[in-house]
Amino acid sequence: MSAAADPVGPPVGRFAPSPTGPLHAGSLVAALASWLDVRARGPRARWLVRIEDADTERCLPGMGAHILAQLAACGLVPDLPPLWQTQRHARYQQTLDGLIAAGLAYPCACSRKDIDEALAQRGVTHQRHGERVYPGTCRCGLRGRAARAWRFATEAFSTSADRPLQWHDRRLGEQRQDVAAEVGDFVLKRADGPWAYQLAVVVDDADQGVTDVVRGEDLADNTARQILLQRAFGFEQPRYLHTPLVRGEDGHKLSKQNGAASIDTATPAAALAALKAAAGVLGLPPTDAADIGSALAGWVPRWRDLYNPPP
Repeated sequence: MSAAADPVGPPVGRFAPSPTGPLHAGSLVAALASWLDVRARGPRARWLVRIEDADTERCLPGMGAHILAQLAACGLVPDLPPLWQTQRHARYQQTLDGLIAAGLAYPCACSRKDIDEALAQRGVTHQRHGERVYPGTCRCGLRGRAARAWRFATEAFSTSADRPLQWHDRRLGEQRQDVAAEVGDFVLKRADGPWAYQLAVVVDDADQGVTDVVRGEDLADNTARQILLQRAFGFEQPRYLHTPLVRGEDGHKLSKQNGAASIDTATPAAALAALKAAAGVLGLPPTDAADIGSALAGWVPRWRDLYNPPP
């Protein structure tokens, strides 16, 4: 098991929303948590915002700027100008080319239907919302078919130390996943479409010097894949903390896909109310602060008490 990074530079955290819709209660929880985690480290620490707009088909025009305005209304202002993934295609291609040259990425012609049929032949039925484990159909070539995606050669890279891959989450504790068995060779890029989240987030975090990833618990399952890519690229492994989720009345996670309402930041009082609700989800004590600055300042030492961020 590789240890998380012990950085010699300043601690760096980030919030990385996708501009597919405005910030809702769940995304504000992740934003506040990542901001507090950085501010609890002292004046050298830096908080960054990255707009993950690589999947242009799903992103809404002007939504990135709207999200930045919502964050600013809540007193959450990055220490450096935001990074936009749409400006980084050449960098992602460079890293993919390196994996291809090393024999760690290959083209795949399979559709979801193809994968389901291959799994069915093995007696495996894909469960709705479950992981579709890639069976390795194209590892030995496309057999005359056109490539639909590029995949990471998980089994070619994984060693016995990676099966299962183990890591520590600062809130959830010890975690493990056998990526080869539970996920398979995952997608890095669609052949005629956007870059996959897994590749883009790993490259961006490394290039931005991110030492601590604080994000929603729904993304914890992605961590093992990202650690494998970090090792393949020779990047440092950041520390991870996955925050509690905000759920609707039906028990499902609030998300843009299920119509989660935008947070109200029209007035300072409304923004403060949204922040107080987010703080409650994180287990922070109630505050009678009358303004956003005072509330944020009061939560910093409380975050330090609850989550014990490393220096």
